Amino acid sequence: MPLVPEIDFGTPASRSEKMVTLTIDGNEITVPEGTSIMRASMEAGIQVPKLCATDMVDAFGSCRLCLVEIEGRNGTPASCTTPVASGLVVHTQTGRLKDIRKGVMELYISDHPLDCLTCAANGDCELQDMAGAVGLRDVRYGYEGDNHVKARNNGETNARWMPKDESNPYFTYDPSKCIVCSRCVRACEEVQGTFALTIEGRGFDSRVSPGMHEHFLDSECVSCGACVQACPTATLTEKSVIEIGQPEHSVVTTCAYCGVGCSFKAEMRGEELVRMVPWKDGQANRGHSCVKGRFAYGYSTHRERILNPMIREKISDPWREVTWEEAYAHVAAEFRRIQYQYGRDSVGGITSSRCTNEETYLVQKLIRAGFGNNNVDTCARVCHSPTGYGLGQAFGTSAGTQDFDSVEHTDVVIIIGANPTDAHPVFGSRLKKRLRQGAKLIVIDPRRIDLVSSPHVKASYHLPLRPGTNVAVVTALAHVIVTEGLFDEKFIRERCDWSEFEDWAGFVAEPRHSPEETEALTGVPAEALRGAARLFATGGNGSIYYGLGVTEHSQGSTTVMAIANLAMATGNIGREGVGVNPLRGQNNVQGSCDMGSFPHELPGYRHISDDATREIFEKLWGVTLNNEPGLRINNMLDAAVEGSFMGLYIQGEDILQSDPDTKHVSAGLAAMECVVVQDLFLNETANYAHVFLPGSTFLEKDGTFTNAERRINRVRRVMTPKNGYGDWEVTQNLAKAMGLDWNYNHPSEIMDEIAATTPSFALVSYDYLDKVGSVQWPCNEQHPLGSPIMHTDGFVRGKGKFIRTEYVATDEKTGPRFPLLLTTGRILSQYNVGAQTRRTDNVVWHEEDRLEIHPHDAQNRGIRDGDWVRLGSRAGETTLRALITDRVAPGVVYTTFHHPLTQANVITTDFSDWATNCPEYKVTAVQISPSNGPSDWQVEYDELSKRSRRIAGKLEAAE
Repeated sequence: MPLVPEIDFGTPASRSEKMVTLTIDGNEITVPEGTSIMRASMEAGIQVPKLCATDMVDAFGSCRLCLVEIEGRNGTPASCTTPVASGLVVHTQTGRLKDIRKGVMELYISDHPLDCLTCAANGDCELQDMAGAVGLRDVRYGYEGDNHVKARNNGETNARWMPKDESNPYFTYDPSKCIVCSRCVRACEEVQGTFALTIEGRGFDSRVSPGMHEHFLDSECVSCGACVQACPTATLTEKSVIEIGQPEHSVVTTCAYCGVGCSFKAEMRGEELVRMVPWKDGQANRGHSCVKGRFAYGYSTHRERILNPMIREKISDPWREVTWEEAYAHVAAEFRRIQYQYGRDSVGGITSSRCTNEETYLVQKLIRAGFGNNNVDTCARVCHSPTGYGLGQAFGTSAGTQDFDSVEHTDVVIIIGANPTDAHPVFGSRLKKRLRQGAKLIVIDPRRIDLVSSPHVKASYHLPLRPGTNVAVVTALAHVIVTEGLFDEKFIRERCDWSEFEDWAGFVAEPRHSPEETEALTGVPAEALRGAARLFATGGNGSIYYGLGVTEHSQGSTTVMAIANLAMATGNIGREGVGVNPLRGQNNVQGSCDMGSFPHELPGYRHISDDATREIFEKLWGVTLNNEPGLRINNMLDAAVEGSFMGLYIQGEDILQSDPDTKHVSAGLAAMECVVVQDLFLNETANYAHVFLPGSTFLEKDGTFTNAERRINRVRRVMTPKNGYGDWEVTQNLAKAMGLDWNYNHPSEIMDEIAATTPSFALVSYDYLDKVGSVQWPCNEQHPLGSPIMHTDGFVRGKGKFIRTEYVATDEKTGPRFPLLLTTGRILSQYNVGAQTRRTDNVVWHEEDRLEIHPHDAQNRGIRDGDWVRLGSRAGETTLRALITDRVAPGVVYTTFHHPLTQANVITTDFSDWATNCPEYKVTAVQISPSNGPSDWQVEYDELSKRSRRIAGKLEAAE
């Protein structure tokens, strides 16, 4: 099994539809106008030597290796910066060119270390390759005199030499090996958009510098790895390559972090992972990555990972390791006992948004066919369930409308309740690139996210609304568009129900919805809101991207419908550059919804009460399915406290840390008689578990993930599961122990069953995905190549539905006791509850959750930056350190939720979305005061965690 080959064409592809024919080395070649001669040569199989050129960034023309001769033109132009023209006759190899290239290489090598045999890049060094390509056999200039290679010159300190920078936990920077090709600088600018690197000095004193001559760790570098990937020498090298050596084979797979769904080459030596390299053919990421997907995979081999099944009678007992067979038998016996004692509906399960589609499908199948009820739910309940409801009502489908490539064609972008550069960084980089090209940006967020103002990107409008007023703001935008006649009447008449539009237009046109009337409520200046509305309606292709700042509210579903109204009213649906796009938080949260993880829906979003749909599954599964919707997560916990729900199977979710009102969650779990947790680590929920089943990582399994753009991507196993089984095998073995006759031999067979029962997946198979790379559902006979853009000719439901969106204030109100509003979010280096990223070197950037507070609020409370503060609400209290910043407005505080010792969700309440019960994480009335240490709850919780992690026969707790 070799390394997956990737061709570097030297310069990006041209998008021109006009074709040009020229001759290169006697070969007639036809390519799009605007293509460089270098790329045209490579497409013809003619490799022109190069060092500064790579097809991930624009041409630069500095290395002078790629020179060519063109008949009828003087000189030797650089092929990377010279575009093709009709009738050109190009020569890439002549005596003159050979002499020039050899001379250029001599200059490079004369100031470069000659340690090739011991260099980490040996075998993967473009400088080494080019020396061979040009036939370099000697260096006439010698290696003495001024250089950047030696620490001492003729016994004296060499001021030009710099020591290796090893501050970054994942890669090193060795200035002595730098050829100043600027590829890293350009990758940071053009691909990532951070502008953290520069070339300092001039001439022979030029060198790459992070920031203002800083160490990489201290600079603005976000460790996306684009510079490392671009580097043609060993100047920037992964520490894993230095330690392990060059990989010998690779497998293309999909990242298991956020909902972007980046494709990577897992480069291996045997079963040891050397590095993850973003795959250029990945249609979601196009060869880019972030710090998590690129580097933060060390959790898979972390010492705290649990590899053996464990059981305990009571949660106060130490864990006892058992065999897999004992664990399966115990769970089956306990669930049978509970159902016999408390009834069929007394058990249920929670599927994982981190596991594959196939594994999620099996868990919901186990619950419906094995448990005999529909008590199944998933983490989407607490994040994007309002997306499913809202978009389903308006458009007829429960997912976003576009692919990520669509952002390259947008003219005006609304970002509402999302922070792409932190939570979806690869998409964030693609968005920033489009903004640098001239697209306009409107940010609707209580907090000043990085996109409001960052290098070469500035939002046209930032509407810093008060938390909880999303509906009022979006309706006010619609008011301006309708009352000023900026709506797209042609689109509405053709694609939507005109009478419903008239009713909606009359509603939003009421004076009470005007920006002037809502300003006192929302805090958004009327002038700014009117300007934003006019820009979106008249600025060309308008796209809307939103996140949990929209859905995690008591009116989350209403806001999603309001966003859909806005897109339809302006005609921004059904083509490139437009659309309504939910930015999903986890790698397979879209897939977990697709696979029937909600208690009222079977796979493909078909209601459990539909007789024809149930019949499909009943015939295949050989059971009679219950036609009544089951319990949602919050209902399960309520029923547990009441004594009627006693058994829960949780695959790959940590509801104690991620769900709201932690005390209520812990009370529900504590009341159950058999809690089964299947995960990589003893997570917070495992504190209340009776059975622990070790999980497997994305590196150890085959399957598929479905990302935020509905893209179904293959996950491929690259190593043997350290726990012995893939998660799908564990669920199957558990089903067998419960008497079900399941005999899947490979996850591909599970996907075949999904395709046979779910119309939107009808043509999906592993063979098809291996052939085409990935597809976006629906993928069926009507859409054999998938559906990158939805609703192109009409809405799935027929006519688009305009819905009145009445603003209803949340019941969570501020007052004298709790005068501030808390909202929450994520940070770049950490992921969700942090179970994975906290077990990597990413903690160097985010060791703890901090509370952002405005200087005015801090001063009023006598709080200084870094002080410990008490954060209290009606639900509970915790302590953490303050971070004083004007990113948040007065009256608003903000924190992340990645660290369990902080437990931000002990603060959040049980208020939820009216339609889906999605918790209102984003609005909690709180008070802040100085603190001398952890809260009583934190002390008690820490003691419980330590007791709960004891394993019999082990000297130390598991964490």
